[in-house]
Amino acid sequence: MPLVTLTSDIGEQDYLVGAVKGRLLRINPEFQIIDITHKLSPFNYPQAAYVCRNAIKNFPEFTFHIVLVNLFESKPEQLLLAFHKDQYLVCADNGLIGMILEDKPEMVIGVPLEKTAIKNTLYCIDVAAKAITQLMNGQPVQNIGVPDTGYIEKNPLRPTLGEDWIEGQIIFIDNFENVIVNITQEQFEQQRKGRRFKIVFKRDEIIERASE
Repeated sequence: MPLVTLTSDIGEQDYLVGAVKGRLLRINPEFQIIDITHKLSPFNYPQAAYVCRNAIKNFPEFTFHIVLVNLFESKPEQLLLAFHKDQYLVCADNGLIGMILEDKPEMVIGVPLEKTAIKNTLYCIDVAAKAITQLMNGQPVQNIGVPDTGYIEKNPLRPTLGEDWIEGQIIFIDNFENVIVNITQEQFEQQRKGRRFKIVFKRDEIIERASE
């Protein structure tokens, strides 16, 4: 059975997550659906990219990952179906795909949305499910959409550097209040060059040493 994960910013307080799963199963009853999260903050691309990137790499090869984040930031004309490092990713053409992968996808198909369709979440999930099913059934890529389509690209948030400082942004705080920033350990160590350091937050909180 094909594994299909769901990640979204639609919340869990109403019927929509259940309706999305129902539509997936209506189109392909063989889907095995796994939730990653539906509590992403709307319009928070760095957070969505961080969660998706670190979740999908742990799934078995050839899992399909549907990401319903900021579907309607602009008028959508296509969904993207990409393949990269043995994982499939389906998302809106809104720049998120490059932020998740931090790379160019090995394959990307533009799956067109009908111009006259009412473009809501359930319509988009129907289009995604049909494209996945076609791909699984061995349909030629040309029958699914536009191979090597052009798509929107957004650059991930990068830390800024000075002679004796590095400034980053908080991109995620987990349930244990661990703070994730957009500075890697490699970047940090390269910038500090063995020097003592302070970590200063906007609220004037200061950390002067790493935890043991």
